[in-house]
Amino acid sequence: MLAGVETLTVVDAEPGEPLTLLDAEGKPLITELADDLGQAHFAYVPDEYLVVQTGPGAKLPTTEGRTLDPGRYRVRSERTGAVTAEVEVMSREDHPDGSFYDGRDLTKDCPDFERERRCYTYIEVRDGTLLSAHIWLPDKTLWGDPPYPTVVQYSGYSPSKPSERPGEAGLLANLLGYAVVGVNMRGTGCSGGVFDIFNPAQHTDGYDVIETVARQPWVLHNKVGMVGLSYPGISQLYVASTKPPSLAAIAPQSVIDDPWRQQWPGGIYNDGFTKQWLAERDRQNAVGGSNWTTERIEQGDEVCERNQRLRNQNLEFEEFARALEFYPPDADARRLELLVRDIEVPVFLTGAWQDEQTGSRFAYMLDDFVNAPVRRFTLFNGHHPDGLSPLVATRWWEFLELYVARRRPTMPEIVRAAAPAAFEQEFGARLGFEPDRFAGLDSYEEVKKAYEAEPEVRILFESGAGSRPGWHVARYEATFDRWPPPDVEKWTRYLTADGSLSEDAAGSEAELVFEHDLLEGGRTTTAANAYDFIKPVVQFDWKQSEEGKTLSFLTEPFGEDVVLAAPGYVELRIAPGAADANVEVNLSEVTADGTEFRVQSGWLRLGHYEGVDRKLSDEFRVEYTFRREDFTDLEPGEEIVVKVPIYPFVHGFRKGSRLRLTIDTPGGNTPLWTFRNPSYAGVRHVVKVGGVKPSNIVLMRLGRIDVPDEPPPCPSLRGQICRPYVAVANRTAD
Repeated sequence: MLAGVETLTVVDAEPGEPLTLLDAEGKPLITELADDLGQAHFAYVPDEYLVVQTGPGAKLPTTEGRTLDPGRYRVRSERTGAVTAEVEVMSREDHPDGSFYDGRDLTKDCPDFERERRCYTYIEVRDGTLLSAHIWLPDKTLWGDPPYPTVVQYSGYSPSKPSERPGEAGLLANLLGYAVVGVNMRGTGCSGGVFDIFNPAQHTDGYDVIETVARQPWVLHNKVGMVGLSYPGISQLYVASTKPPSLAAIAPQSVIDDPWRQQWPGGIYNDGFTKQWLAERDRQNAVGGSNWTTERIEQGDEVCERNQRLRNQNLEFEEFARALEFYPPDADARRLELLVRDIEVPVFLTGAWQDEQTGSRFAYMLDDFVNAPVRRFTLFNGHHPDGLSPLVATRWWEFLELYVARRRPTMPEIVRAAAPAAFEQEFGARLGFEPDRFAGLDSYEEVKKAYEAEPEVRILFESGAGSRPGWHVARYEATFDRWPPPDVEKWTRYLTADGSLSEDAAGSEAELVFEHDLLEGGRTTTAANAYDFIKPVVQFDWKQSEEGKTLSFLTEPFGEDVVLAAPGYVELRIAPGAADANVEVNLSEVTADGTEFRVQSGWLRLGHYEGVDRKLSDEFRVEYTFRREDFTDLEPGEEIVVKVPIYPFVHGFRKGSRLRLTIDTPGGNTPLWTFRNPSYAGVRHVVKVGGVKPSNIVLMRLGRIDVPDEPPPCPSLRGQICRPYVAVANRTAD
């Protein structure tokens, strides 16, 4: 029996044996029937006692429950009556003594490590689970002998897959002189344990990985950093929040703020990318789901083969996540916005406002890194892969040089010369690294001091609108000491009966209607797949919603450049036409020449309107609890006042442009997200404008930033689809 972090696993029972989990007082919590290999995994406890089957295809019979609390437990066999000795299930804070990591040689089974520059190995974590890992050393001809600055790439993809080169961020770091250690999370690849999306056991496994790797003789300073985009970016935040003493710095890119809100934007199930991503995790983490693990087993890797046994206990997470209609009571343990406050190492984070995979909620966390001694945030319009592109690669490398390598950032000319061809092969754009920014400073200490005197936040505008459409170059930028800036101006416009967004709150009251679009939830703006967004230009077909199924509002042409930002919201007086209703709001720029560029969207299942989270909401941000107890069944035709949050963005509106707001059924405005909307047809929702309490939009206006006079070509902007502007006449209730 293995007691881990908020988990307990039985591996030596009889097939089908009923195993009951008993708490410290002897109360039965749940009975699990062991799988065909005599295994049972306790990680979730129902509110009411249940008997459940485990093994392939087994489903958690209820979402009413909690994760397994730390504490003392026993297991009773209902077949024999035998009861095990008491074991201690650990908490996220129960770290081993430092001696647990001492004396381990990760390369002892790789006698040709120094010559081959790579080694496949396993790392033992605190509950005895073995995680598959692969080590790559940098080119000796270019970077000399060890020790080397070292970074870890940790995820549930295939970071430990044996190959000539590491993938993604690890490859770039390796070429730039870093040793790279790729580690598969428990329950993935050749690693042992049971897979569970972002659970605390994964967090503490990462702690153990950092402490073990840092003690290797080839690691410079006996401190390591972490790198990675998306999954391996998100994992850095979880690991860093556990405070491994040997962690030097982290560089996460394209991340999320909360797994549940990623699955349920605005409380509406993301039936597109998120569903597919979870389903793919289920498939790859099943026995035989990954080709390279099968190859390892066929080559005689007995550890990998033995580790596959517990795959029988993996849950089907796509189906499980889809059943979590409301925010679970103990989901805060996986909510990064609440965890990043515990991070105490330097952080370099990048993200795109229009990220087609993970969205832009990451920006809600930027003011929560309160204990990180150094913070650098680079934010831009763009796509999910852009965090590794030439747009930000140089600044990423600078950060690693200063806080992991602890050396003056000076790029070898041979690397700089080879970069354009490498970037062209990867991103389709022949671009290189930026020039060394600290060439005039002689010492590491001088560079570090100059770097830390720079503003924390760098906003890049109109990426893709440079000399070549879609290339990873920004047209202009602005910097800020913090985000959001403390001196932003509140920018409010009021929805009017004639379809304008007016500065004047006074206006005659009118009732405008839009019909629920039964098909809109399944529409996207492109047939491209997730891997295509690394390219300079992706083909889009951004359709205008049918008249009568959308409401459209426009400002007057701006008389000067205006830079607007969110979080913000659209406050609606709305009478839903059904007891359950979803709403989408969309913002776009309509340029003087009649081109419309998408800027951002927001979504809300209206029944959540009374569940505002007062702790996280402020003048601009509206955050909902999404808990069952705060949800309201709507009365069809009864007016409510609701604030629909707009996802974070920053966008420069040039003089002569107009801002457009549309309101309709969720769907049809994003590349990969689709939405599970109500299935009714013909239902009309009434939006009331003007009058005593006029519907309005609230955004942040930043201080003066000059926007280039010439609008970008269509298409060119990364992440911002475009089309010819088409006017839409709003329909009234009568």
